[in-house]
Amino acid sequence: MIAIVDYGVGNLFSLASSLKFIGVESVVTSDLETIRNSDQIILPGVGAFGDAANKLRETGLDEIVREQALSGKPLMGICLGMQLLFEKGYEYGEHEGLGLLKGNVVPMEGYISQDLDIPHMGWNSLDICVGNSEKVAKGAPEGFAKENTLLRNINDGDCVYFVHSYFATDCDDSVIATAEYGEKLTAAVQKENIMGCQFHPEKSGKVGLAILEAFSQEVQR
Repeated sequence: MIAIVDYGVGNLFSLASSLKFIGVESVVTSDLETIRNSDQIILPGVGAFGDAANKLRETGLDEIVREQALSGKPLMGICLGMQLLFEKGYEYGEHEGLGLLKGNVVPMEGYISQDLDIPHMGWNSLDICVGNSEKVAKGAPEGFAKENTLLRNINDGDCVYFVHSYFATDCDDSVIATAEYGEKLTAAVQKENIMGCQFHPEKSGKVGLAILEAFSQEVQR
């Protein structure tokens, strides 16, 4: 059973509906014991980094998510939920994240071309950095993640749906996919049992469902 963490900042209904569609049991919950007894955890999120981080701390959900992830339980962050996995976010100030992955979350403004709209919104293809791609088998950039089970059911170049104005950087040891939007942006990450998608798999059709199914099959390490 997957626990979808409810801390007031996520489109939880569509995520739960997507999991139900592929036959995966899930529960939307803020109950600490339910999260502790789950098989996998999804941390969703939309909105501002600082507000979301504060809500996690106010409810004690930050500690249970961190505890369970460090115990080896599979954890996936989606959109803002992925960003919260990192050390710090720089959205309207400097804010502490969960610190489960190395890296920071910074604005796209000033990094990508001024000719491109912010937020980065819509369908974009994935450039898979590690895993089942022949391109990567010939040699991924030094320091990049050595495993990719989250994206094992999809192909390099598959398209997914993004909505974001900030992106993760300084995180080469966990990046498993990027997306091109003027510059390369972090699209998906994995470090052992801790995973994340900057895009919305629940809004990404068959490709997104394949990613959710792969995560549902992850086991505690």
